[in-house]
Order: sequence, then structure tokens, then C-alpha cells
Amino acid sequence: MNLSYWEYKTWLSDIDFTIVGSGIVGLNCALVIRKKYPSAKIVVLEKGVLPEGASTKNAGFACYGSISEIISDLNTHTEEEVVQLVDQRWKGIQLLRKTLGDETIDYQQHGGHELFPKSKEGLFKTCKENLRLVNSLLKPIFGTTAFQLQENRFHFKNIKEQYISNTLEAQINTGKMMAALLNLTAKNAIRILNAITVEEFQESGNAVEVRTNAFTFKTKKLMIATNGFASQLLNEKVQPARAQVLVTQPIPELHIKGTFHLDEGYYYFRNIDNRILFGGGRNLDFKGEETYEQTETPLIQNQLEKMLAEIILPDTPFEVAMRWSGTMGIGDVKKPIIKQISDNVYCGVRLGGMGIAIGSQIGKELAELSV
Repeated sequence: MNLSYWEYKTWLSDIDFTIVGSGIVGLNCALVIRKKYPSAKIVVLEKGVLPEGASTKNAGFACYGSISEIISDLNTHTEEEVVQLVDQRWKGIQLLRKTLGDETIDYQQHGGHELFPKSKEGLFKTCKENLRLVNSLLKPIFGTTAFQLQENRFHFKNIKEQYISNTLEAQINTGKMMAALLNLTAKNAIRILNAITVEEFQESGNAVEVRTNAFTFKTKKLMIATNGFASQLLNEKVQPARAQVLVTQPIPELHIKGTFHLDEGYYYFRNIDNRILFGGGRNLDFKGEETYEQTETPLIQNQLEKMLAEIILPDTPFEVAMRWSGTMGIGDVKKPIIKQISDNVYCGVRLGGMGIAIGSQIGKELAELSV
């Protein structure tokens, strides 16, 4: 890029903090830094025209983990670790609500419900047997007995007649959330430069030299908040995981309200604007979905349509209006990576598909780590 003196002086000189990634983590990080340093020069770099990872491409679940997910985590993590994970999600959602307001993000608490296919009798039995244990572990966080058995009042087909609900789970409009965060950063004089890809960086004295596809500059502090794309810049164990989604055309008198988890959380759906948003299916091709490509595949999209017809909307005609995919960041453990990489470089990545729940909190912790 051929920069003028004015452009360089205005946008790329004397930068105090640079944040890579304008998703929920990056923007919350920038806002916390601004509160701490009112006169600091803060720049956010985003490789997409819009936030390109998962922040605007997710399903908008304000969730804490379904019952089967929590039980699975108890088999691979200590009780203390699982409680910490859920507590982080709880704090993250409350922080998001406080920062932007329920009306702004269209926060609707209809509850979150886990459905069990009839073929998963063993899993359903295990979840029922562990209901009291899980509620006991998490009551100090929720302040109530959150998980409850409920009848199949939405008339889904080919599933158990009971499912297990978390009455505290909710849904939000992630487009409105990101628009509000972008407006808030603009009001706080935080500059966002779009279509800028960071290619590499290195420490240079008391600063970090950053080379992008368009220019090279120096910043005093560098924060990486690219989640699923983190391994392109960092030597951290963050694996990309594509999540494919579709949404139907409006369905007259749609009676389904809430967020729903199906088949151990590999599928998930919700109501939005009298439509059904349905995503998942990564378990059909784990290796193929370990990709940075944001495209869709017939294998997974056909399965989503099949399950819509056979389970979710068995007696209701529907048409698919849109399809898309996003990139999550996952790892061998659920704990996010929030750490100092070197003297002036920090990261907050690997949100494990829980970006809406923990993104605000991770952004806050990343900012506090760097200041």
C-alpha cells in the first residue's frame, strides 16, 4: 500500500495497543483498555470486511453447556475445572448483558433444552442419574436448580418423550451484538482497520513490529484475539473447527421457542424471526471440518435438512433461505488460552465453541493481562 505522510501519521504511528481480530474478544479487550487508558492510541486490525471468524456466524446461544456436555467434561476434567468453565460462561454472559443491555442484543431467556434420540437411551439414562450431582455442583453459580426434566411440549419426533432443560439459557441476536460493540468502540475513539491481514510480527526493542498484507508498523503492545485462526500466527494448540449452519424461510405460527442441543451437542437449533436456525454435523466428518475454509458441504447440509424434516419440523413444510459457516477454535481441553506470549505480545484464543458465553470475559481478562 502506498501510504502518504498524513495516512501514516494519523493511523500507524505512536500506537500503544494493537488488537488482531474485531470479534467479541477483540472489541471487548479494546473497550477495557480504553477505560484504563483514556488517551491511549488503540488500533484493531480485522482481515475481513466484517468480523470474519465466529462472532457474526454463530447460532447466538447464550448457553452454559448442556447436561451431556457437562457430564462428558466431568469424565475428562476435575470437578473444580468443570465448575470454573461454567462459572466463566456465566460471568461472560452477565458481562455481555451489562455492557450492551438485553434490549440491544435481543436477549430472550426461553431456556435451553437437550433432546435425546430414541437410540441414545443409555445417554439419557446417564444424564438423568447425574442430574442431582450436576445441579449440586453448579448451584453456587446459578443460585438455583437449573437443570430439570421436561416433557416434549414442542412435539419433536423420533426423540425421547422427555428432555433435560436449563431454564437459565437464552438466545441473542449476534448481528445486533456485534453492531453495538462496533458502535461502542467508535464512540471510544478506537480505530478499526478492515481488510488487513497480519502476516507476522516480532519484538523490536520495547515495541512489536507488525507486518501486514498492506503495511508494516510498530506498536507498544500486541494482543492476538483471532480464536480459530490463532495457529496461523501463534505456536499454540488451537485447531480450526468449521461449523455449518442453515436458516429456514419464515414459518407461519412457529411454536418452537428456545435453544436446543441434540445428539450430544453435535447439532443445535433455535427460533429466530419465525424461522429455525439449525447447525452442526461436524461429527460426520471431523477431519474435513478441521479447515479455515468457510464453505458448506453437501454431506452436512443434506443431513441438516433430513433432521429438520424428520425430527424438528416433521409435520411442517419448510424451505431453506440461507446457508453459511464459521470457524471455531478448539483444543484437547476446554480451557481457553489467555496468556503472555513474550514481553509485549499476549493472546486470548481457543474459545471452544462458547464464544458468545465467554467472549466478553476473555476480552476483559486479555486486556487486564496486558495493562
